[in-house]
Amino acid sequence: MIRWIGVAGAILLFAWLATANSGGYRYGVSDQAFYSASVLRSIDPSLYPKDTPLLEVQSRLMWSDEIIAGLARMTSIDLPGLYFLLYLVTLASLLAAAVAFGRAARFSAWAIALLAILLTFRHRIAKTGANSLEGYMHPRMLAFALGVAALAATLRGRFGWAVAATIASFVWHPTTAVWFGIVVLAAACFDTRWRRPAIVAVALTAAAGALAVFAGPLAGRLVTMDRDWLAVLGDKDYLFPTDWPAYAWITNLAYPCVIVALYRRRVRRGDTVPGERAFINGLLILTAVFLVSVPFTAARIALAVQSQSTRVFWVLDVVAIAYLAWWLTTDVARARTARLAVVGLFLAFSIGRGVYQLTAGDGGRELVRVDYPATPWMDAMRWLETQPASWHVLADPGHAWKYGVSARLAARKDTVLESGKDSALAMYDRAIAMRVAERTAALGSYPDMTTDHLRQLDARYAIDVAVVEAPLARHPFPELFRNAQFVIYDLR
Repeated sequence: MIRWIGVAGAILLFAWLATANSGGYRYGVSDQAFYSASVLRSIDPSLYPKDTPLLEVQSRLMWSDEIIAGLARMTSIDLPGLYFLLYLVTLASLLAAAVAFGRAARFSAWAIALLAILLTFRHRIAKTGANSLEGYMHPRMLAFALGVAALAATLRGRFGWAVAATIASFVWHPTTAVWFGIVVLAAACFDTRWRRPAIVAVALTAAAGALAVFAGPLAGRLVTMDRDWLAVLGDKDYLFPTDWPAYAWITNLAYPCVIVALYRRRVRRGDTVPGERAFINGLLILTAVFLVSVPFTAARIALAVQSQSTRVFWVLDVVAIAYLAWWLTTDVARARTARLAVVGLFLAFSIGRGVYQLTAGDGGRELVRVDYPATPWMDAMRWLETQPASWHVLADPGHAWKYGVSARLAARKDTVLESGKDSALAMYDRAIAMRVAERTAALGSYPDMTTDHLRQLDARYAIDVAVVEAPLARHPFPELFRNAQFVIYDLR
């Protein structure tokens, strides 16, 4: 009983630290806007009749939206509540995977505790578009936690479990799982006990990948991205390593160097485990895969760009952190008192950093906000949500970052343009990229557009309603809704 109380306490502490260091938990923000829209469409196929092609460019390659939709139907839990539960499951899974990794590497309890604390420090992996943690439920984070579990099984030489964890990760987020899969299969090839079945698995995986590229869901992606397509991705330099500044190359290539250096230190101390050399070789193969991909992304081959090979450094980041936790509690701090001081120092820093993240700025931030915020924007969105599902909404293209929540998600309506996320989805399909480019140009003067401009947009996109900030609302269209900040006009 006392043991389980301790486990529950560790999970709660880890969850608090991770959430606080992420600036608090929020629903409906950032990438969750289009993931959640795909989930809502799986629950109710009548939603998003116009935006379905946009949502499907990514959702058709994933199963997470159907899984979450199925859970919502089975449990009858509303989406905000379900997402929060999945967020907690993700954090608990990440902690469990980190502990499993530490035990597989025969880390001391001090090293495992420090590893868990270090994982609460949310940070961006340089020029990869990925953060080590997110302050919202993201399928990519759950896939990452499962991937870390796969690494732990790999260290133990339990490749059946490693493959199973990788497959589970793939179900949630394929472009995260594939990098863990490379480590698992490469390590198995270097392990004499598993070499033959691993080689067969590599051959089968390669054949399945070729089938997917030439006759399956990835068909047609070996084309070169042209100038018009690339223009829509102009601010996403993390996709193209050849455009990286020097610091990004230095930082990211330092990961394998640190890992190898600390591995050699473990060899000299006699602290390695039987499967560790194969594991390190798997990580080096992963690094090599990234380097091989660079000429293809430089040539703007669509599949290479879409695979986001830069995210191999997210995998290397977590392993480097694990090895640093071992080094700090083994070589740097050798006495029990010194180890206690190191772990206590980092714990205090994590607590302090988390408190600062929550209290900095006017009024601070809530630790957890499970539902939407109470704002004039959400007041308008809730009214829109009650209207027919077929309505097409025009709003400021930057409304998601200006007002906090995407209209597509909050109002559950087709939206002409949500510039931040629509441009990200444009990476996966040229037709979608041209749609985003054309709409971005057409809405360039929003919200200061004239009545004639609104009429032209209505004629082009069959808009039902336009959301305009009240101080700029000087149009002759009928008003359907008004509050202190927004007016919704009827353009039908």
